[in-house]
Amino acid sequence: MSLNAADIQKKHEGDQESPSVQPETSSADGHFTQSNGHIEPDFQEAFPSLAPSSQVSSKPAATAWGSAVGPRIRSTIPKQVMFTDSFNLSSADIAAAGKDGKPVSPGEIMKQVMAQYKVKLDASTNNRSRQTMFYLKAESQKELEKAKRTLIALLSPVISIILNAPVSTIPSIVGTKGATLIKVREQTGVRIDIPRRENIPAPNGNGAAPSTSGVTTPQPTADDEEEEPTVPITITGPQSSVFEAQGLLNEIIALRRSGSTQRVRDIPAHILPFLIPRRSMFEAAAEGGNVSLSLNQSLREITVSGEREAVLRVVETIRSAMDYFSKEVTKLQITLPKRQHRLLTGVGADDIMAKSKCAVLIPQPEEASEEIVVWGKPTELSTGLQAVMEKANSAYIHEFPLPGPIALSRQLLTYFTRIDYPQTLSYSNPGISVYTPPAATIERSTVLNVDIVGDKPAVDTAVSQLSALIGKLIGATKEVNIDWLVHRIINSNKNAKKIKTFHETYNVVVYFPPESAEQSSVLLVYDPTSPSASPSPDEKAKNLEEVEKELLKMARDAADVKTQTVPVEKKWHEAVVGQGGTTLNAIIGEDKTLSIKVGADAGDTSTEDVILVRGISADVDRAVKEILKIVEDAKNDEIVSGYSIEFDIDKEYVGRIVGSQGSGVNRLRDSLGVKIDFSDDVDEKEKDIGKKKKTAHAKSHVKIVGRKENVEETKKRILAQVERLADETSEVLKIPHQYHAGLIGQGGKYVIRLEEKHGVKITFPRESAENGEGRTREQLKPDEVLVKGGRKGVAAAKSELLDASPIAADFEKENDHVINFTIPSRTVARILGKGGASIREIKDMTGTQIDVDRADDKITNVSVRGSKLAIAEAKAAILAIAEQIGEETTDSVEVESRFHRAIIGAGGQGLKELIVRCGGPSDSKAQAGLVRFPRQGEPSDEVRLRGEPKLVAKIKAELENTVAALRDRIVLAVEVPAAQHRALIGRGGQHLVELQNRTGVQVQFPGSRSYHQVGEPENAADLNGVDPANIVKVSGPRAGCEKAIDELKTQVKPAAPEAVMATVTVPLKYHHAVTQQGNFFRTLRSSGVLVEHSKLPQKPAVPPHPVPQADAAEARIDDTEIAAGAPEVQWQVVPNYQDAEEGDSDWTLKARDQASLDKALKLTQEAIEHAEKMSHVGFLTLPDRSSFPRIVGSKGANVARLRNESGADITVSRDDTTITVIGSEDAIETAKEAILKVASQSRSRGRRDV
Repeated sequence: MSLNAADIQKKHEGDQESPSVQPETSSADGHFTQSNGHIEPDFQEAFPSLAPSSQVSSKPAATAWGSAVGPRIRSTIPKQVMFTDSFNLSSADIAAAGKDGKPVSPGEIMKQVMAQYKVKLDASTNNRSRQTMFYLKAESQKELEKAKRTLIALLSPVISIILNAPVSTIPSIVGTKGATLIKVREQTGVRIDIPRRENIPAPNGNGAAPSTSGVTTPQPTADDEEEEPTVPITITGPQSSVFEAQGLLNEIIALRRSGSTQRVRDIPAHILPFLIPRRSMFEAAAEGGNVSLSLNQSLREITVSGEREAVLRVVETIRSAMDYFSKEVTKLQITLPKRQHRLLTGVGADDIMAKSKCAVLIPQPEEASEEIVVWGKPTELSTGLQAVMEKANSAYIHEFPLPGPIALSRQLLTYFTRIDYPQTLSYSNPGISVYTPPAATIERSTVLNVDIVGDKPAVDTAVSQLSALIGKLIGATKEVNIDWLVHRIINSNKNAKKIKTFHETYNVVVYFPPESAEQSSVLLVYDPTSPSASPSPDEKAKNLEEVEKELLKMARDAADVKTQTVPVEKKWHEAVVGQGGTTLNAIIGEDKTLSIKVGADAGDTSTEDVILVRGISADVDRAVKEILKIVEDAKNDEIVSGYSIEFDIDKEYVGRIVGSQGSGVNRLRDSLGVKIDFSDDVDEKEKDIGKKKKTAHAKSHVKIVGRKENVEETKKRILAQVERLADETSEVLKIPHQYHAGLIGQGGKYVIRLEEKHGVKITFPRESAENGEGRTREQLKPDEVLVKGGRKGVAAAKSELLDASPIAADFEKENDHVINFTIPSRTVARILGKGGASIREIKDMTGTQIDVDRADDKITNVSVRGSKLAIAEAKAAILAIAEQIGEETTDSVEVESRFHRAIIGAGGQGLKELIVRCGGPSDSKAQAGLVRFPRQGEPSDEVRLRGEPKLVAKIKAELENTVAALRDRIVLAVEVPAAQHRALIGRGGQHLVELQNRTGVQVQFPGSRSYHQVGEPENAADLNGVDPANIVKVSGPRAGCEKAIDELKTQVKPAAPEAVMATVTVPLKYHHAVTQQGNFFRTLRSSGVLVEHSKLPQKPAVPPHPVPQADAAEARIDDTEIAAGAPEVQWQVVPNYQDAEEGDSDWTLKARDQASLDKALKLTQEAIEHAEKMSHVGFLTLPDRSSFPRIVGSKGANVARLRNESGADITVSRDDTTITVIGSEDAIETAKEAILKVASQSRSRGRRDV
């Protein structure tokens, strides 16, 4: 319970006046005594002088604590300001307080606090309410707050509570590098424990934790967002401080919960390419809300994060787009050679989409299929197909087969991959790309091809280079079979020098496969690029054999590898593996020379009740014994995870073992599943705080708890690390400061190479801007360099550093010119730029080193190092920025936080325009820092101004005028149907911005961020009963609001009348004839009529071409001039609808009015009657396609004319020389004659042209 000073004063005076409460008296020994004569046992020693008997009076005693009007009570002592405070604690809480379970005397605690801080304490107990009031006085407010916090902590009982925080709020609670959590801890003095990252449930979709029950949980939809999992946060400390910390954390949680994250999952692969270019449309759907979109193309999902309402709108827009394209697009399948597929991915697919609005999907590289699918609207598929073919043929592709047999091909491919030859070949021949076979296809392929893509001349050159290299590699490769478990031993640092000599002596390079591949084949290559390479096949074979012998000898020396299968029932596998594989890691050991496969991974198809162990014989025997023991322990249900071991190590090594932020010890804990505790070997009795006694500690005690095998492995690793650290030494070298830059090198490349070579850490001093002391952890002088590491490494690094100093000096001489100059301190911020961006840009452009040292508020020193030309350019650039900044002044203006958003505007546009109106710069960089609003969450209303005095004055006056106008504004509301909001807002908010600019008001639509912040409208009573989703708020001057409302009302469209509908039954066999390839539906849509079908035909619109018959009619082109040489044409007639589908489809026609519906019904009936008359199908096959352009005509004009004249439907094939004619028998004959006539004219013209 906490009360302010006024409440305490009233309560205190009321307690003294109450007739039922007798004043307390003090016994002779100074203990509290109640009126009944019994001593209060809990408080008799606490406050020995608080209630003397002489204070008894019928008049209420005047309080000694001053006025009761506020929480701060000032002392009446003259010439000295005293700060006071007070608080209440219940007697039960004080009695429950204690340390290590032992009761504590409140009087002793008060004495301890008064001795620790410069405060005076007093207390008064009310026996009736069982409350004790504590009074504090101090000369410093800071001392007073510290003493109060300490006193409450010592007197209050220590409690623990659990706060369940949503997973998404944990990063905000912790803060950057733990800043927020540390701040809360320091402010309240409590302990806050958050579970480790790996124990926090990962959000699944919209924040749901994955199920552990084995039952698949349905994924949430946008309208049914799953409840986010929570993380238990434990808060421990004094009761009042715990509640304070709980309140602070709840505020952070409430602030973060206003956001939402949703995912649109399982987007069809053919729909996703159509959504990607429409990102701007989806962002516009947020209507100004703050959202971010991210795409996971492999999972085919779009993640939307941001303000909850905006996220819902964006997700709805994405789903609407998915539905739209699902209905509108169709597919076209074609076959292309596999080598051309790579031209249709990535940038190629983007180009096709941009050119034709069609998407192309290709099979995976490892799939054998050569079929690709083009998706798009029916009217755009032809353009898409053309774009695909253009892109597929846009580059020359050469398939280069690697020489066989297949084993040799794989060796060559491995060599090319390891030396990154495809990239080298691409660099040496600009404009080409080199592709090797996918890894998934290498093992099952019988031929391996290298594809080279680009312009033909460049490709031919690359092919020649590849052929030349392969010619050198024939007979220059060899595979050696060495068990992969010993690769690590052979290829260790110990043997690195010997393997290197293989190249120097035999010109042979050894390539070990990646350890993760678990492959036993080692590739030997006689280096064809070496100047000493011999072209002799015998020389190549001899050297390869020599290296093979050496490697096999090293393998025999490394280990005797064997494999053993251990029969273990599947139910005991978990005990062998351990939590997170920890037990298995302990069995395998740190060297990882063992391979242990459990259950199905062992490769035994007959049973899973086995464990396969493979490795060095001794290690296999050891591992098998350990596995059998673990299984036996598990069978006997023994508790072995409580095994512990304790030992001591030198304290100086603890920090290195624990690692930065516990990284080192956490690795041991995570990999081996043990608990590790470090403690100083100190007897607590030796500590004497009063006498400032300190005891030197040489040892730290280590305790490890867990499974026995894991514990012993952990101890082994810690002692091994201690042994390595014991050999560590450090040495400080005296090297003049001017040599340091040369020794470090550009980007630290020289010093990093030296550190890696000798395994040491080299630290150079860095000067700080204030006092010149080193900013490194070690205190180094400007001419000192610290080298730390193993003794041999330190000695070698020292020798190289001292030898290289004069060389570095010569190397850096050219770039070691220095120029010093000063600039006004007021220009520093502009020169540095936001986050140092401007100064970094100058450094990058000039290649110089620039140090800025602010000497005082007026002058700042600048030092530039580099070449003469570079430092001159850098100085000129810095002074150019400094000259742009004149005299500066600072000022401030009070602006209520509720007006900040309105003044700043969307994206800061309002503030930018305000600065320009006042004569300020228009460049956003130059505007930075002129006006600074408080950050979100800060309680201040102060807006700070900084800049040229006249400009600051103008901006201040403009801000004051703007704030005055905002204070005088009103809020009115108008009813606008929600369905029309988007149209009124416009694309990207264009219409809304224009309306606001014309009227000078702010218009807030439901769902916007500021909708609820503008307040309630004055005319709310006039809109009672109106759907809140239809209420639009307008805020600003009254005249502007009324004008904006009038405009909105005029733009609101009346509700559309209900559509009229009718149903028509259309036989499925007539569907294609009636629809006329979609032209019929377009005609109806132009009249405002939409059609829905209950069923669609499955067979194609055009009947299949019949097999030519021997007695098929033959026609000749009727042209006397060319009759002698005219080629023959084929004409075949078959009945229509003979194989058509049976059944009917119900067409539902929806129109705006009855007239449109009647017209549509009439057109539909006429179309059905016309389809009935189309009884025959004729197939006219011409000798070639030369006359087709004339038959079709410009944009189909001729074929349309032929349709109208003959009454037949004419389809000109794009794939062959056949023209399909559908209609009555007379109509198709008429159409045939007309077509042949046109073809004859076309052929005659072609002959005359020749």
